[in-house]
Amino acid sequence: MDNENSDHDSNAQGSHSAEVIFENVRIFNGSSDGLSMPSHVLVVGDRIAKISDTKLSGNQLGSRGTVVAGGGRTLMPGLIDAHVHLMMESVSRAVLFTSDIGYITLAAAKAAEKQLLRGFTTVRDMGGASFALKRAIDEGIVVGPRIFPSGAFILQTGGHGDFGLPTDVPRDPCAPLSYTARVGMFVIADGYDQVLLRARENLRQGASQLKLMAGGGFSSSYDPLDVTQYTVAELHAAVEAADNWNTYVTVHAYTPSAIRKAISAGVKCIEHGHLIDESTAELLAEKGIWLCLQPFLDFDLASATDTAYKLASKYQIKTAWGTDNVFDAARAERQGAMLAVLRRWYTPGEVLKMATGDNAELLSLSGPRNTYSGKLGVVEEGALADLLLVDGDPMENMRVFEDPTSSLLIIMKGGKICKNVL
Repeated sequence: MDNENSDHDSNAQGSHSAEVIFENVRIFNGSSDGLSMPSHVLVVGDRIAKISDTKLSGNQLGSRGTVVAGGGRTLMPGLIDAHVHLMMESVSRAVLFTSDIGYITLAAAKAAEKQLLRGFTTVRDMGGASFALKRAIDEGIVVGPRIFPSGAFILQTGGHGDFGLPTDVPRDPCAPLSYTARVGMFVIADGYDQVLLRARENLRQGASQLKLMAGGGFSSSYDPLDVTQYTVAELHAAVEAADNWNTYVTVHAYTPSAIRKAISAGVKCIEHGHLIDESTAELLAEKGIWLCLQPFLDFDLASATDTAYKLASKYQIKTAWGTDNVFDAARAERQGAMLAVLRRWYTPGEVLKMATGDNAELLSLSGPRNTYSGKLGVVEEGALADLLLVDGDPMENMRVFEDPTSSLLIIMKGGKICKNVL
């Protein structure tokens, strides 16, 4: 077992070939309902250079070229998780609030490496101080997925993410910011001007999109689930800031009232939305607003989750998928299993499309704030070579993602082989 783990750690560091040919693979391209006929794919540098139904000549390869015998296995885009919290995924709440940000970042770097080895080549970080981690990954200092960071959670006093003590109020406007605010994890902003300031600060630091808390939740102390948070004017302050930077705002919201207030403020995506009703689902579809749902079947939200997915399907809402795991390293390991759960509501093709091409479409709302040049979530010529070689047919058996250690034979990110157990 120790040797196996060591091999995976070594593989995660990646090896780069100038050219790689995947021979005899069946392709899920990120948008289709099935797999292609046996095909051959040439990767040059960080891009998919050619896809052919005839065998590619060996002279396509340079001196550092590699041929991968696919053996009829499935080649598909790297998975995309549209709702993660890398900085708090694998540490407890107590550790998060009592540890130096350097330690938290090192723990997050290990969590990021594990995500990549589960086949997730891109993630959208929905709150936390992940800018340094993103930079370290992009520069090759540590290993992990591409990160679309939001920066610090922006929330109101008593809102979702307010972890302060009961004795912290009334707040002294001259008091220093909390440690978690200073390091970019959570920041309280009340009123139009404060929200505008904090939104601009996140954008200044490199946020791909902004994340605000528009309603109650489960993991913080003062916000029952039914509570609606922020005024339309406050939410619109962040929307204006994002518009000026050619990107968008997404909000944490479960209830119809919170969702409707956010829509009226101009947000483009709702995170969660499990308590949605029929008329609000219809409004999301009409406005073209994204809904990033999570299959929460192991919480008290099982029945609501079932209803939300059925409404999303009925009204053909633009639906993204994410896991939203926090404070639970063991649960984080079930990331692929949370994807496989979607077969309860969707066909395997629809599930795969949601976790690749659809999630990539959501990421594209970041416009020029996206630091990655190239198309994600697809297997097509010219796209970024983020690829998985799967031992099995996920169209027939979605459970292959529950055991990525054995089922994901090759993981490639940007043309770099991060894992290879063939």
